[in-house]
Amino acid sequence: MLKAICEACGKRILAFCAASGKLTLLLWQTLRRLKDANWHEVVRQMALLGADSLPIVLMTILCTGMVFSVQTAKEFVRLGAASTVGGIVAIAMARELVPVLVGVVVAGRIGAAIAAELGTMKVTEQIDALRVMAANPVSFLVVPRFIAMVLMMPLLVVFANLIGNIGGWVVAHYYAGIGTFTYTNSIKMLAEFYDVFGGMLKSCVFGAIIAIVGCYKGLNAPNGAEGVGLATTASVVLSIILIFIFNYFLSIVIYV
Repeated sequence: MLKAICEACGKRILAFCAASGKLTLLLWQTLRRLKDANWHEVVRQMALLGADSLPIVLMTILCTGMVFSVQTAKEFVRLGAASTVGGIVAIAMARELVPVLVGVVVAGRIGAAIAAELGTMKVTEQIDALRVMAANPVSFLVVPRFIAMVLMMPLLVVFANLIGNIGGWVVAHYYAGIGTFTYTNSIKMLAEFYDVFGGMLKSCVFGAIIAIVGCYKGLNAPNGAEGVGLATTASVVLSIILIFIFNYFLSIVIYV
């Protein structure tokens, strides 16, 4: 019994190490081939992966900003700290809530789409056809998606910060009775550009994670329709886990 458990654990550890090595290798190959990017395809992917994600991102962050303001505004007013509500909401949104939630939403929408698209191409042998035509799949498929995600994520974060703070102001003003000047002046006094810039840096890393994981799972999807589904699910789960892990270390490096 103990031997079987040890063997099972050993196999899982070896599989984890092999997958980590392949994922790192794919990232290295992608970085090496950035100079070969087809910018027409990059722009097309930016529209598909970034611009089309804006509505759901804005809706998610708007509700988050409103909920966060609901949880803080009344208590801060009761404690006589109404003049700090806007700054607290802005800092929390810019540093943590917006980058992480945008990453999770985009991972669920775009990471799954990338894995499904590339997985279908692998199952239907389109990727093998690219190799036959002497086209490198990494340059042709991975690099444009990688660049598009890294460029679009900070833009999504900027718009999300704006709409999140608007949502926070609406609740603070109409629910807790905090004046517009008090709210906006609090943001000016407490929040700094570095708070937003740090969140944008985080989002660049999260975009790279989503693109690389989605491409890796798609390129290595098992054969058959079931394999594509498994690769899609695994892509979303792994991307979200890595986003939370990297968020911790990035927060230490950027803000501590």
